[in-house]
Amino acid sequence: MLLDTASLYYRAYFGVPDSVKAPDGTPVNAVRGLLDFIGRLVQDHRPDDLVACMDADWRPHWRVELIPSYKAHRVAQETETGPDVEETPDTLSPQVPIIEAALDAFGIARVGAAGYEADDVIGTLTTRATGPVDIVTGDRDLYQLVDDAKERRVLYPLKGVGTLQVTDEAWLREKYGVDGPGYANLALLRGDPSDGLPGVPGVGEKTAAKLLDAYGDLAGIIAAIDDPKSKLTPTQRKRLDESRPYLAVAPKVVQVARDVQLPPFDPALPAAPAHPDQVAALAHRWGLGGAIERLSSALRH
Repeated sequence: MLLDTASLYYRAYFGVPDSVKAPDGTPVNAVRGLLDFIGRLVQDHRPDDLVACMDADWRPHWRVELIPSYKAHRVAQETETGPDVEETPDTLSPQVPIIEAALDAFGIARVGAAGYEADDVIGTLTTRATGPVDIVTGDRDLYQLVDDAKERRVLYPLKGVGTLQVTDEAWLREKYGVDGPGYANLALLRGDPSDGLPGVPGVGEKTAAKLLDAYGDLAGIIAAIDDPKSKLTPTQRKRLDESRPYLAVAPKVVQVARDVQLPPFDPALPAAPAHPDQVAALAHRWGLGGAIERLSSALRH
C-alpha cells in the first residue's frame, strides 16, 4: 500500500476541525486526521507493506522547464537553489514535521527523492512491485497507474477515510471511457487548472475521451491532424495543430516517473510501534494520545 502522503494530510487538515490542538495551542488537526486515516487503512486492508511517499519537490524544475505554468499559481516564493515554497495554510506547514516524526517513530517507511514528487515515488514503487498494489490518494493523476492485469488499483477517499472509491479499469472505462495509461492522455488533452496544465483549447473531458476512442492514443491523434481523411472537425484540427508544441512536452510532465533512484528503506508494515518511547513522547507533547493509541492498536491486530 502506497500513500500519497501530502494529498492525504491536506484532506485531513480540511476534514478535521482546527479546534483540535496540542496542549500548547498548536493546531494538530492534520496530524491526528492522518494518523487516524492510516490506522483505518491498516485495520481494513492489512497490507504487508506500507510506504508513506513524500514530495521532496512538489514542483520539479524539469517539469517547469517543459511547461512553465506547471503549478505556478501555487508558488508562495521562488527559490534559486531548492524547491519553490508552496502556498499552504498557515496552520498546516508547522504540522508536517510532526507528521514526519510520527511516521518515523511508528517505523512506517517514509520515502522521497530529491527533484521528484510523491507521484513519481509511487510510480517507481508500483513499477517495481511484483504483487498487488493499492495506491491511496486524493489525486486523480495517479489513475494512470491502474492496471487490472497487474492488480494495481487506486483507493480514492470520498468521505473521510471510511468511504474509499476503488478505482480499477472497469470504473475508469465507465467514468472516463479510458484505461489507466489512457487517463494520462485524457488529462493532458483536457488540461488541469489545479496543476496549471493548459490542455488543448476547446477540448474538454468528453471530447478528449472521444478523440482517444477514435484514434487510440496521443500519437494516433497527432497522426490524424495530418491525415486529410481523418474525421477531425476543422476546428479540432486547427486547435490540435496549434497545440503541437504543448502536446510534444505534456506527456513527460503528466506521466509519473517510474525509474526514480530511491534511498534504501524497509517497506514492511510494523507489527507494533518501532520506537515506543518516541511515540509516547509525541502523544504527550502534541496531545495525540487517542490517535496514537488507535494506530498502535491497528498495527498490533
